[in-house]
Parts: sequence; C-alpha cells; structure tokens
Amino acid sequence: MSIVTKGGDEGLTSLWSGERVAKDDPRVEAYGSLDELSSFLGLARHSCRLVETRAAIETLQRELVRAMGELASSSGYEKGLGEAEENRLTEAIHELEGRVPIRGFVLPGMTEGSAALDVARSVARRAERRALSLDRLAPLSPALKRYLNRLSDYLFMLARLEEASEGKLRLV
Repeated sequence: MSIVTKGGDEGLTSLWSGERVAKDDPRVEAYGSLDELSSFLGLARHSCRLVETRAAIETLQRELVRAMGELASSSGYEKGLGEAEENRLTEAIHELEGRVPIRGFVLPGMTEGSAALDVARSVARRAERRALSLDRLAPLSPALKRYLNRLSDYLFMLARLEEASEGKLRLV
C-alpha cells in the first residue's frame, strides 16, 4: 500500500474518526502542531546529552501520539491522555525545580540540547493555542488542556536541566 492516496488532492483529509475535513480545519491545525512538536522533540532527543532527558523526551513523544489521536477524532478517542499524564508532568516539573532552581530570567539555548528543547517549548505553546482555538468550537477533555498547559513548562525545565548539567545555565 502506498502512502500516496491522492485523497488530499482537493484540500481535504480524513480524521481518525473517518470524517473528511479541510486540511486547514482547526482540528487538523491542532494535531498538526503536535506532530510538528513531536518532530522537534525527536531532534532535541538526539541533541541532548543526559540519558534522563532523552528518556523524558521519548515518553513525551509517545504521549503526544495519544494526544494527536484525541485531537484527530471528532467522535471520541478512548486512548487519550488523562489525569495520570497531567499529574506526571506536574510532579516532574516540581522535581526539576528543586534540582535546578531558577531565580530570574534565563538566556535560552546555552547548549545544543537546550536550544532544541527551547524551540520545542515554543512550538508546544503554539500547539496549545491551536488546541484552545479548537476547544471553543468542539470542547476538548480538561485533562488534555491541562497537559498541554504543563508541557511547555516541563520542556523549559528539561532545557534548564541540560544547561545546568554542563554548567551553562545563564540568568539574564
């Protein structure tokens, strides 16, 4: 089977739940932004030095697949993210804050890995905005919205961990 289906030649695409929608539909914009984020996270995973950071990124990528499935379905997606994933992010952020205290503004991108994570963080913020635009039209699960809200904070802290591990954390 080829990945060339010609089904999108007229500007439409299929959702996970089977409906055909425009390629610039808010739902497609939302899950497309998460897809872009996952790609940047893949780059970050190969740029980071710490095994801990690389493992955390892979976990995020796996969770983003589930989040994309939820966004790509207008009729419900049973494998979406829940409170457990949201709580995991919150706890991880608090744990990193204890290890890498931030007392001011930081100059992002002081290492190759942190620079890649900072780009991913910016894309995560845009993805959250796209998801919230969709939420006004078709309500999303509260857990997914909270997860997306935590995600950029987590990526920020992972970037700072990478910098701190190399002695390159810089405050402005």
